[in-house]
Amino acid sequence: MTPTREAPLYLQSIAGCLQPAIGSHGLDAETLDRALARLEGPLRALKSDAGTGRLPLLRLPADTTDIEAAEQALARLLPGAATVVFFGTGGSGLGGQTLAQLAGWNIPGLGGLKRGGPKHPRTRFYDNLDGATLAGALATLDLATTRFVLVSKSGGTVETLAQAVAALSAVKAAGLAAKIPTLFLGVTEPAKAGTANGMRALLSAHGIPMLDHHTGIGGRFSVLTNVGLLPALVRGLDVRALRRGAGRVVAGLTTASHPREYPPALGAAVAIALSETHGVSTQVMMPYSDRLGRFANWFVQLWAESLGKTGKGTTPVPCLGPVDQHSQLQLFMDGPRAHLISIIRVAPDASEPKLDAELANLAGIGFMGGRSIGDLVAAQGHAVPEALTRAGRPVRLIDIPALEEEAMGALLMHFMIETILAAALLGIDAFDQPAVELAKQLTRAR
Repeated sequence: MTPTREAPLYLQSIAGCLQPAIGSHGLDAETLDRALARLEGPLRALKSDAGTGRLPLLRLPADTTDIEAAEQALARLLPGAATVVFFGTGGSGLGGQTLAQLAGWNIPGLGGLKRGGPKHPRTRFYDNLDGATLAGALATLDLATTRFVLVSKSGGTVETLAQAVAALSAVKAAGLAAKIPTLFLGVTEPAKAGTANGMRALLSAHGIPMLDHHTGIGGRFSVLTNVGLLPALVRGLDVRALRRGAGRVVAGLTTASHPREYPPALGAAVAIALSETHGVSTQVMMPYSDRLGRFANWFVQLWAESLGKTGKGTTPVPCLGPVDQHSQLQLFMDGPRAHLISIIRVAPDASEPKLDAELANLAGIGFMGGRSIGDLVAAQGHAVPEALTRAGRPVRLIDIPALEEEAMGALLMHFMIETILAAALLGIDAFDQPAVELAKQLTRAR
C-alpha cells in the first residue's frame, strides 16, 4: 500500500508577490529564479547541518531529554502555586509568551484555561524592566503561592538579574526565606571555568534548582528549548507535539531537491528579492488570531536582530488582524510601496456560537445572521489580501487549518529557518548581534 501523506500543518502562497498578481510592483519569474538559485548552496549546507548536528536547532525536534527534565522541575515547583512569574528579556521572554498565548494566556476569557483542559496556574511575564511595574507586582502578588522562573542564557543579563534580586528580597521580607528553593527555578548555561555567570552564583547561594540553557541555541532561536517549553508546560500544552511540528519542517528541508520546493526558502527568496529589486524595506507580520499576537512580536525580534547588520536587513512590523485594518492598513495600501505584508489566517472554529439572525438584522448586519464571529474574521482575512493585491502591494499568505501545538511548532521552525536563509542571501551571520552587545557594555559602564 502507498503510505498516506500527512495533512499539511500550514500552507504558504507567494502568488500575491509576483507580477501576474500585482503587475510591475511584483517579482518577475527570472528575478525569483535568481534569488532561489542563490539559495541552493545555503540549503545544501543546512541539510548537512541537520545531519551532522552542527546547527543544534535542527536536531532539537528529535530530543526529549530536556522535556523530561523540565517536567520534573515543574513537578517540584508547581504544587501550591497560584501564579507563575517569568523573568527574562528578548528571546528569553518572547518565545515563552508566544507559546503561552497559544493556550489562551493574555486573552480575556481564555487566560485561565487551555481549551478542553484543566485549570492551570496564572502566568505573568515581566520581560521589560520598569521599576514601578516590578514594585507593584511584588507588592500585590501573594508571594507564598507565587513561583518565579528566571531565564538568562549567559547568566549576565542585567535586567533579569535585577528582577531576580528584587524578587528574592521581597520573598525574604515576607518571611519566606526558608522556602526560597521551592519558590524559584533558574534557566542558564552550565558553569564554565573562567566564565562568570551571575545568575548561577546568585541562585546557587540560595539553593535554587536550575535547568541548563542549551549552549548551542541563542535566545531568539530558543523558543522550542526549555526556555519556551517551561511556559508551555505551565499552560498545559503538549510540548512534544510542538517539537513534532517543528520536526516536520526540518524533514522537509532534508527532502527538498530545490529551494523552490521548500516553503522557508521560498519565503526568504521573496522577502530579500523584493527588498533588493523593488525597495520593499518593511516586513509586516499580520496574523488574524489573538492567539498569534505575541507570535508577531517574537518574529520581529527574530528578523530584526538576525538581519539588521552592516547596513542590511529589512524592518519588521508586528500587526494583528482585524484590529490593525483600522490603523495601519491605510498606510500599507496607499502609502510608500515599502511593505511586504505576510497574512496568517486560521480556519474558523466550528464550536463558535452563531449570531442570532433577528438581532443581526436589528443591528444592520443581517448578512451575519446565522454566522459566527470567526466567519467574519475569515472574510476579512480574504478581503484584505485581495484589496492589497488590487492596490499592487505584495502580500504573502499562510493558512493554518487548525491552530494547535503541532502547527505552532511548524510555524516557529519555518520562520527560524526562513530567517537563517534570508541571512545567507544577505551575506551576514544570522546568529550574532554585535550592536546589542555594545549597548550592553555601555549600560554597564554607565
